Amino acid sequence: MSVSRVVVTGGCGFIGSHLVERLIAQGDEVTIFDGVAPPADQALAREHARFVSGDIRDTVRLAEVIRSGVDVVYHLAAVVGVDQYLARPLDVIDINFTGTRNVLDLATVAGTRVVVASTSEVFGKNPAVPWREEDDRVLGPTTADRWTYSSSKALSEHLTFAFARQHGLAATVVRYFNAYGPRQRPAYVVSRTVHRALNGLAPVVYDEGQQTRSFTYIADAIDGTLLAAASPDAVGDVFNIGNMQETTVGEAVNMIAKLTGFDEALVAVNTAEKLGPAYQDLLRRIPDNTKAREKLGWSCDTSLEQGLAKTIEWARANPWWLALPDSGAA
Repeated sequence: MSVSRVVVTGGCGFIGSHLVERLIAQGDEVTIFDGVAPPADQALAREHARFVSGDIRDTVRLAEVIRSGVDVVYHLAAVVGVDQYLARPLDVIDINFTGTRNVLDLATVAGTRVVVASTSEVFGKNPAVPWREEDDRVLGPTTADRWTYSSSKALSEHLTFAFARQHGLAATVVRYFNAYGPRQRPAYVVSRTVHRALNGLAPVVYDEGQQTRSFTYIADAIDGTLLAAASPDAVGDVFNIGNMQETTVGEAVNMIAKLTGFDEALVAVNTAEKLGPAYQDLLRRIPDNTKAREKLGWSCDTSLEQGLAKTIEWARANPWWLALPDSGAA
């Protein structure tokens, strides 16, 4: 098997770090471009990947890694998380959009294949689930900072397809749906609940937990990403990478409480009162992953209970992660 030279922007983030581990394990020559060093438990990256520190908006620095001879660029660098959308809306827009433009410009010059990470949030609050890749976007008002991530990622997708059509760039978009697993910052439904429960703090349930999600274990998300990069048929296309099993947030939180042995009362939060008009939640977020299954041969095999058990086992073994601050929005 020939060795591929790959670049992972945001390779020290949650999804990026797992992708880096898999790429190294399969023998690829990996360069990580990120503003922070590899996570404390990522020995493979520390020992076997080249790490370049930089801001994705710095084209001079980025050009040091995206250059002729690189086979694939996985672009995962972004500002993610509801707490970030509310606290840093300008950074969300600037980094997600400008960073993507820089990656695409340089990849076009270098003649490099690109896989751009996007999100289920591009669909906004379209009530007609499950969502196919071509379904409509339904968003809230521009005065609500909640939608900066959705809009910046959707514009990044537009950029990607524009580069593919106008410049012939070999690019693919993958949309992740509620990916979770080891190493995720404790600011999301699964990670924050696990973090709080194992620290003896009551998990938080927003708006009675009736919202539904499609929780996708990280290993399955990485499988879909690699298949998208390897398939010639994926060029110029977009794929939903998400579990079609619909689960309420309340069910997920209660399952985590059971698996961690936390048996005290949960904390109920009314987001309208706590976060104000800058935040709006999504009632249902479920993909139709038929295209990824049929065109890429991808399958989402990890059940929620299996994935949560693996995540909790990892968390117990990594006190550095348990010591991180709770960074939820409320």
